[in-house]
Amino acid sequence: MPSANPSRLKLAGLLTVTAAMAMAAIDHSAANAQSVAAKQEPAAVPDATFAEPYIDIDEWRDAPVRHRYVHGGFKGTDTRFSFYFPPKDQYQGRFFQHFTPAPDNENLAQRATTPTNDKLSFAIASGAYFVETNGGGPAVAGYGSSDPTIGAYRANAAAAQYSRVVAVKMYGGKRPYGYAYGGSGGGYRTVGSMENTRGVWDGAVPYVLGSSMAIPNSFTVRMHAMRLLQDKFPQIVDAMEPGGSGDPYVGLSAEQASALREVTRMGFPPKSWFGWKTMGIHGFAALYGGVLMADPGYFTDFWTKPGYLGFDHPESFAGYRLQHETAISAPITAAEAARLKIHTGVTDGKVQGNVDDSFAALQGKEAKNVVAVRLAKAPPRVQFLGGDLMVKSGAAKGARLTVSRIEGDVAVLGIVDPAVAAKLAAGDEVSLDNSNFLAAQTYHRHQVPGPEFKVWNQFRGADGKPLYPQRPMLLGPVFTQATAGSVPKGNFDGKMILVESLWDREAFPWSADWYRGLVTAHFGAATDDHFRLWYTDHALHGDSDPEDPTHTITYVPVLNQALRDLALWVEKGIAPPASTSYRFDDGQIVVPAGAADRHGVQPVIDLKVAGGLRAEVKAGQKVTFVGKIDVPPGAGAIVAAQWDFDGAGTFPVESEIRSGAHSATVTATHTFARPGTYFPTLRGTSQREGDKNTPFARIQNLGRVRVVVK
Repeated sequence: MPSANPSRLKLAGLLTVTAAMAMAAIDHSAANAQSVAAKQEPAAVPDATFAEPYIDIDEWRDAPVRHRYVHGGFKGTDTRFSFYFPPKDQYQGRFFQHFTPAPDNENLAQRATTPTNDKLSFAIASGAYFVETNGGGPAVAGYGSSDPTIGAYRANAAAAQYSRVVAVKMYGGKRPYGYAYGGSGGGYRTVGSMENTRGVWDGAVPYVLGSSMAIPNSFTVRMHAMRLLQDKFPQIVDAMEPGGSGDPYVGLSAEQASALREVTRMGFPPKSWFGWKTMGIHGFAALYGGVLMADPGYFTDFWTKPGYLGFDHPESFAGYRLQHETAISAPITAAEAARLKIHTGVTDGKVQGNVDDSFAALQGKEAKNVVAVRLAKAPPRVQFLGGDLMVKSGAAKGARLTVSRIEGDVAVLGIVDPAVAAKLAAGDEVSLDNSNFLAAQTYHRHQVPGPEFKVWNQFRGADGKPLYPQRPMLLGPVFTQATAGSVPKGNFDGKMILVESLWDREAFPWSADWYRGLVTAHFGAATDDHFRLWYTDHALHGDSDPEDPTHTITYVPVLNQALRDLALWVEKGIAPPASTSYRFDDGQIVVPAGAADRHGVQPVIDLKVAGGLRAEVKAGQKVTFVGKIDVPPGAGAIVAAQWDFDGAGTFPVESEIRSGAHSATVTATHTFARPGTYFPTLRGTSQREGDKNTPFARIQNLGRVRVVVK
């Protein structure tokens, strides 16, 4: 079986771009930290790199809520931190600390976009002060980083420990309890922090966590399906919608059906294809350079050797492969692109440190940066998920720059070195080629890990051996180690609640089951004393607002509740609600239909129209809907039931709910004036204390049906 050799790689990863892979040593300060915890007193950070903390800002602020803001860092490092302390009468002896997917910025909490995702206000409302760092600074996050442990956990651990020193000076009392949380790459960092330190954090809430084989394989298999199914997604989505056929394979060619089956068995949630138009290639925009650097031979072998799709079936790429010779007519800076209204981001929307866009912060967007080039000759139109611009003359001769999209005669650059892009000039001869991106789409077939990764069974023969040629090493563990500081093993002190999404396109839902297996192997019969796994239905990977409120909800309220439950579990021994019940079925995670059997903390909704999931009516005919909302045992009470009939996602109609109800049946009627197909949606919300006014820990779910109006 291939194995990773991190010491000889420099990889461009989701979190550590071109990070030189060094050893991932466990923090040897653990023993000192445990001693501190036992005494319930804070102490100086034992890591010698962070021995000299300093404070450069210390002031009271009133927005978004009253708090004392303390900013500083550690001498001799680029690590910076921000602490946000509540008034003494609101403090309950704990802190929450958030880890971004990539080492980022220590002031993100001040940029809250919605009340639901206001980390600072939530922490203070929960009796906690809030801690955030820049994860070690640009030297850790950027090109040439040589020690991933700093960004993975050491910088954050140092800030956490020093925050206790400041907190005890302010409040007095015992050592504050500390709880870490982070998603996606931040989930890796959260797990790595818990596993590689002792006595720093008392508990953690990792969320939308991938497995150690997620990178780059979750992206490559999805890109393969996106290429072959582009014209079939409307009918696939329709089949999976309520009242659809339930069979997404109808009408597909043999090659298309095979691609859909492959990605589904790898774990992609079929219902999540509703976002096929906008999902793009996500984090692969940042990962591609690392894969190319780590395994350059693959991209040649793919087209020239038996056992690889490009050699065995070149006909599969007819009409997709682009090899275009031309010249640059003009480089385009970020300022010019904005004036010309050329979208240059590798993600849609703003970069705010959320799990769906954090990697995009790696894309330099200063006004003077060259972010695109106008070509002398526009390339032919093909489906383009990404490619390379090879420079054949001029100051940048020999350079290879990633291209994220093509708009007519404009090639928009992806995540590139701005110093190289700055050398591009009019007249430079270039070649635009997407061959490597096409080759990457089946890379996962040549990365078959051990039998514990069951989704790769489809690539093994009856004898258990791989069906396809295997590459010299597995890249997933290498990327994971660069991010987390080590490959997860399920070995940690304290308590943990893992929050995962059932519609996650990037960290496939089975990844949480994989980590739960590691935890169970470590704790055995005592697993429930340390660990919970809560799945959130109708939730994607991102922790920002839902991209389509009639399809998805945000899981941020589940994180709110998990942090509060974690504190009660650690500090008072009050066990949280049970883990979500589920079964693994050929790559898919399947949960029970009812709340009493499903467990977890999310309400479950059963919505019907005409007694089923589909109704056909005439325009102007009154339609009646009946919804049942149930909250799992110990998870709180229903606080809202809202209806959306036209797909706008505004949920303007609300049903009255009896105060404190754990179960409710609600009805609504609606008349559709125009013919068409509609998906009326009921959104139910629960809250642990039944508080209808708080913006926090309001956990939602959706029920959807289909109405065909003739």
